[in-house]
Amino acid sequence: MPSSTNTPPQAVSLQYDGDGAPKVTAKGQGYIAEEIIQAAKEHHIPIQQDSELVALLGQVQLDQEIPEKLYAAVAQVLLFAYEVSGKELPRKSEDL
Repeated sequence: MPSSTNTPPQAVSLQYDGDGAPKVTAKGQGYIAEEIIQAAKEHHIPIQQDSELVALLGQVQLDQEIPEKLYAAVAQVLLFAYEVSGKELPRKSEDL
């Protein structure tokens, strides 16, 4: 019986610019996931591990906005990423 430690890594990359919902910009498992994670590390992009969220986000097509049912979970990830990186959250021009 395979153990969960033998499952290939999975990764999903998100982009959020303040307009609309975040978009899935890259996703994959195994070697591709390792490449996504390595690229994030090289560019000092914060990484958060959440296998359940990755599984759900992996169902979203590339360059598509995340579904509304994932907004709250992804908002927590974005807050984490912006806090860790010391950046401010993007704001819509109408909020300025």
